[in-house]
Amino acid sequence: MKLRHLTVRAAALLALAPLAGCASTTSAGGGAGAQVVGVDYPRSDTDFWNSYIQYTPQYAKQLGLSLKTTNSQNDVAKLAANVQTFVAEDVKGVAMAPQDTAAIAPTLAQLNAKKIPVVTVDTRPDTGDVYMVVRADNRAYGQKACEFLGTKLGGKGSVVMLEGDLASINGRDRTEAFNACMKQNFPSVTVYGEATNWDAATAAQKLQTDLTAHPDVKGVYMQSSFALAGTLQVLQQKGLLAGPKDPKHVFVVSNDGIPEELKDIAAGKIDATVSQPADLYAKYALYYLQSAIAGKVFKPGPTDHGSQIVQVRPGLLEDQLSAPLVTADGGTYGGITSLTSTDSSLWGNHLG
Repeated sequence: MKLRHLTVRAAALLALAPLAGCASTTSAGGGAGAQVVGVDYPRSDTDFWNSYIQYTPQYAKQLGLSLKTTNSQNDVAKLAANVQTFVAEDVKGVAMAPQDTAAIAPTLAQLNAKKIPVVTVDTRPDTGDVYMVVRADNRAYGQKACEFLGTKLGGKGSVVMLEGDLASINGRDRTEAFNACMKQNFPSVTVYGEATNWDAATAAQKLQTDLTAHPDVKGVYMQSSFALAGTLQVLQQKGLLAGPKDPKHVFVVSNDGIPEELKDIAAGKIDATVSQPADLYAKYALYYLQSAIAGKVFKPGPTDHGSQIVQVRPGLLEDQLSAPLVTADGGTYGGITSLTSTDSSLWGNHLG
């Protein structure tokens, strides 16, 4: 049976999500003559992306933009087809979050040839030109998870890393940074890396296998909240879903900052997450599309919204938004400060 990993709220949002390959116009409050932009949602089967889907029309309305939206459902071929729909609809810019960051190059080249600016959200294309990447530092995600788990384990034992998709820059960044940090700072900790392709059932099955084969596993790093429900179910089945002070406790770090994660941290079911800014991804994807249409030019350096624009390769800029470590105690781990799970600044505390 495929494991369920949607909350009730996410399921409700899913019902509202546009179907792949079918563009829909969303009223954005811009009125007649408002600039029309296309936004492709990468998937609608996780709480994080359903939150992004919810935020996007809100910020479009604030900016006076009209939206055409599609959903590529984690399929780069559908994304390419959706872009064809946007072009036919004469959009002035496109925001997308390609999950396969290598295969999107031909689509980017087509949009570039038509002088339609592109902003990528959460992911950065391996090759190809885009106006701006709106993302957080995904290597920092892996570093923060490593410092937290390594500290909690006292530098001993073993951990399971439920990797995303290594075809994605995000999966590669989080994996490489976590492994590098463990090797340098906690060399006695053994890491069992498991590729999951961002799939909940695969993650749960591999975690169950590792817990059976390696009884010294005392930590789990989930590279996204897609694995949350399955991880908790497996730990419960193994009799390991114990409180933080129980010797049987397995320390769990997630990645997203969805409402369910914050509630689970407060309840002692998991221990930490890294909060990706779903709200700011939506806001600044649209902001940069509007800026591109207006011909504005950005340079590396600090922004007026507390982030940093960096040049990741010649001609490609990335606005790296803040993504804090979130814990139960708001402590400092390996020099990395954290916020408590109840902090009002976290977007996850305003949904769900």
